[in-house]
Amino acid sequence: MEETPARLVAKPSWLVTQLAVHAHRLASDSFGEVGARGYHYRILAALDEFGAASQAELGRRCNMDRSDVVAAINELVGQGFVERTPDPDDRRRNIVTLTEAGKGQLRRMDQALEKVQDDLLGPLSAEDRNELTRLLTRLLAHHQRGGRAWSTAGGARHISPQPVIRRATPFRSR
Repeated sequence: MEETPARLVAKPSWLVTQLAVHAHRLASDSFGEVGARGYHYRILAALDEFGAASQAELGRRCNMDRSDVVAAINELVGQGFVERTPDPDDRRRNIVTLTEAGKGQLRRMDQALEKVQDDLLGPLSAEDRNELTRLLTRLLAHHQRGGRAWSTAGGARHISPQPVIRRATPFRSR
């Protein structure tokens, strides 16, 4: 940043943007090493955490455009990581489920993403990493929820309910 104007490096918005670009590149490269993309991670993680879901539900949970959901699911079906079947209650809708192979791929992607976190946050202590995550979560929640106030419960600061991540695409790769 030696050649960067001081007024830029003094702005958190500029720093966050620069770091987001770097984080995206690291994640894309890391996911590429295991034959995956960021959209795959979003979908596999949602299926693992919440169970089978319609494509529309996955789009909402993963903050993905409908066409991107369909394309990513097509890729995941082709690799045997998810199954897509017609919903017995509504034949116009598909239900997507995670396969055992998909769980294995998610584990590989989790490991790849852990390495990215270590690379990205290497200069920070564990305490600093937790604090950074807390602050970023707080900022994101504020801007997504129109500035909802934080509350304290049992001495811990938290948002209730969990923040909804909308259109944040740090792991988007095409």
